Amino acid sequence: MADITLYTKPTCPFCLKARALLSELGQTYENIDIAAEPERRDEMIEKAGGKTTVPQIFIDGQHVGGCDDLHALHDNGELEKLLS
Repeated sequence: MADITLYTKPTCPFCLKARALLSELGQTYENIDIAAEPERRDEMIEKAGGKTTVPQIFIDGQHVGGCDDLHALHDNGELEKLLS
């Protein structure tokens, strides 16, 4: 199973949508709430190449982007390859 990390905020609808897709696919993931742990925000920005929006999603250390990027990977069949 892939190592998945999401940087999120609790009120973000895109974060909820990304987590819902991963749960639907039976994936477990580490959820880092940058509202609860604001010191992790700089870590997210650095790992995401300067991106400041949430969610920021990483699969096996590879930055895949945000919610729309995750859904695009799923729609074209690439997400399942990353998760296997």
